[in-house]
Amino acid sequence: RTCGVSITEEKKHSHEAHFRANMVPPPSTALFESAPTPTVSVYFHVISKDDSTAAGGNIPDDMIASQIAVLNEDYAPSRLAFSLANTTRTVNADWFSRAAPGSTEQTDMKRTLRQGGADALNVYTVGFESGDAAGLLGYSAFPADYLDDPVEDGVVILFSSLPGGSAQNYNEGKTLTHEAGHWVGLYHTFQGGCDGSGDEVSDTPPEASPASGCPSGRDTCSGGGVDPIHNYMDYSFDSCMSEFTFGQGARLAAQLRTYRGIVI
Repeated sequence: RTCGVSITEEKKHSHEAHFRANMVPPPSTALFESAPTPTVSVYFHVISKDDSTAAGGNIPDDMIASQIAVLNEDYAPSRLAFSLANTTRTVNADWFSRAAPGSTEQTDMKRTLRQGGADALNVYTVGFESGDAAGLLGYSAFPADYLDDPVEDGVVILFSSLPGGSAQNYNEGKTLTHEAGHWVGLYHTFQGGCDGSGDEVSDTPPEASPASGCPSGRDTCSGGGVDPIHNYMDYSFDSCMSEFTFGQGARLAAQLRTYRGIVI
């Protein structure tokens, strides 16, 4: 798994300082227990290099529906739901092949297609074929990034990573679960390695480096427990991923209240 999200410790420190200073507290217990599960509107932007084949990126509606179902299953324990609001389809070979973090192509794509506000998840499916894009499975903006650059908000993923796609070991829809994890404010489980504050979540054991495959019993940092290879924010195969922790659920709820106006 190759995620294009990489945040320096300096930028992470800045994000966390702003988060602590501006954190929106949770609602009262009574309001929390009576409130419905918040639903995120998802805008799916299908980018293809031709308009006739799924192999060229023009994925069918049923794959998108299956992907929304995977999101809902994976985030249900965190009391967050997702609903498809709209699907757009665009033929643009440059966007399909070269969209990557910071590239001109991805910025043009987002500026042209993005819909909704801070509380809307925009998903762009592309091919990641060339240049800095080659080999990526996806990448995402963090909630705090929206304040300074709302156009860049959203998630970009490999079209063949959707359920039933052709990306071997990564075709069960967990790439969007992972990248949406960044969109709701979660870091990689291996953020910072074995030292420091890591991913800012106390119940994810520290991890020196990303996992690959499904290496049961892997333990790269002394103390704290075995590596969280089943966590959606690691790099394991889709078939190995199955959980967010309670602490991740608490963090994403606080991030969503603070930066996206979504109350959990």
